[in-house]
Amino acid sequence: MADGGAKAISIIGFIGTVFSPWYAWSGRGDPEDHCCINVVTSGPGARFAMTDRGRGALRRSRDCLTIGPSSMRWDGARLIIDLNEISGLPRVARLRGRVTVTPSALTSVELPLTADGAHVWRPFAPICRIDVDLDAPERAWSGHGYFDANFGTRPLERDFRFWTWGRFPARDGALCVYDAHLRGGASAERAFHFNPNGSAEETAAPPRTRFGHSGWRLPLEMRADAGHAPRIVTSMLDAPFYARSVVETRLGGETVTGMHEALDLDRYASALIKPMLAMRVPRRKRWRFG
Repeated sequence: MADGGAKAISIIGFIGTVFSPWYAWSGRGDPEDHCCINVVTSGPGARFAMTDRGRGALRRSRDCLTIGPSSMRWDGARLIIDLNEISGLPRVARLRGRVTVTPSALTSVELPLTADGAHVWRPFAPICRIDVDLDAPERAWSGHGYFDANFGTRPLERDFRFWTWGRFPARDGALCVYDAHLRGGASAERAFHFNPNGSAEETAAPPRTRFGHSGWRLPLEMRADAGHAPRIVTSMLDAPFYARSVVETRLGGETVTGMHEALDLDRYASALIKPMLAMRVPRRKRWRFG
């Protein structure tokens, strides 16, 4: 996010494009044949790019992930992301440029989200600086960023019903909160405070607070001090089963602005959703590197 929250960008590299209808229809047996770099921007001229690509578009090494025309590269101190994608409706256009993510430190936190470790969250660097240099209309801006990874061996909807997640930079570091509702009625509620040196402590988060619905009537809730109501600063992505927003809340007496997501896996599991997604997520099976 830009300092102040006026602009934001989300970039996700997928091997096994979790929310691709093409991957779901394939039976999810070959994740390398369904890879993607997903980009969402906010602000004037906001754009969304998510192209499900075949295995011919995938190249990876210890320090680099390349998917078609875009790549992510770790140079030992920074994550350098070179983008060259086509955004979809309502603004079909080239989305090209570079994003550099510079962590203050790397963490050692790895959190299983299920008891058997089938789903793992790995927050590599919850405190970063980000420099964005994209073609118009975003142009160049700087702010604070976040770098994590998720790993899974089963479809999300098999183990989860619903979750919310948030990452909020604060004066003394950053707070990340996971609230997951699992199949069978169990829940996983975890909050971590991260320090600029990479150390982390699990902490008690304030109560969950409902603050309305997304445009698709997805219930939105976030942690907040008693008596305070979170509010959406910018809506980045509003889908039938997923909402990503820049949200302001109050935690530990400090008003903070950060990234928030809500994911309804019951909705995602519906067969009606997949054709809708196919309109937004094109499949490009063939790719040839020059």
